[in-house]
Amino acid sequence: MSSASLDKISTADFERFRSLFYRKTGIHFEDGKRYFVDKRLYERMKVTGHTTFKSYFTFMRFQASGDEFQNLVNAMTVNETYFFREDYQFSAMTKHIMDELDSKRQPGEDLRIWSVPSSTGEEPYSIAIQLLEYWKGISHRDVEIISSDIDSKVLQAAKKGLYSKRSVQNIPVDIQRKYFVENSGQFQLIEDIRDSVSFTLANILSSSNMKQFRHFDLIFCRNLLIYFDDDSRKRAAQVLYDAMKPGGYIFLGHSESMSRITSMFKIKRFGDVIAYQKPMTGGE
Repeated sequence: MSSASLDKISTADFERFRSLFYRKTGIHFEDGKRYFVDKRLYERMKVTGHTTFKSYFTFMRFQASGDEFQNLVNAMTVNETYFFREDYQFSAMTKHIMDELDSKRQPGEDLRIWSVPSSTGEEPYSIAIQLLEYWKGISHRDVEIISSDIDSKVLQAAKKGLYSKRSVQNIPVDIQRKYFVENSGQFQLIEDIRDSVSFTLANILSSSNMKQFRHFDLIFCRNLLIYFDDDSRKRAAQVLYDAMKPGGYIFLGHSESMSRITSMFKIKRFGDVIAYQKPMTGGE
């Protein structure tokens, strides 16, 4: 089926899709994203055998399994990352935050870290490597790392732990050799690190979905809120707050600011690095 055989997606169709996608994911597509959205919709229409947007939209919206909506989410979300991106936050984690969190926990109690969105796994695996290399407390304290994304395809890729040279370019050569096996220009993460992270599908703006995400000591939620509008950011901030233990910390992307969204968190500075803390008086 060629693109020429597909009916044109009208402005009304675009608005209808944009509204549904926003309600379900919190992601709002500006008018300037119209070409990107239409292209992805045409791709899914061709794959599923629908020549009109109306028939495809009805199929996608009411499919009992929800598989096609997930396929659409996978197509519409952009995943661009690499190991130790914004590495100053990883450094602040092991130099300052982990010792503080460790001191608040009883012997035998795990520390819990949540990385969302996971993308293809570079961030949560960077957390694991950073802890092993630079935090002495790992010798006596178990750390549970959970990583989530709304895109099921990137989660499958993350579990495989196979990366390009670009993805690992910020990792020192000695660390690369310790945790990766190079083969034909690809870098395979060793099994011990792959097994240290649990990956799970999650929509941060689905209240029923998020009930299982609780009692985290540290959250990395970087470069997700930039895709949301003000209302969705406020909803996401509440979800993140509810997921944290009192005294826990959250890192955002360098262009994101929790202070512009909510006053629930306290700003904490570790040198030039900013983190946001859930107050101890907030209760769990």
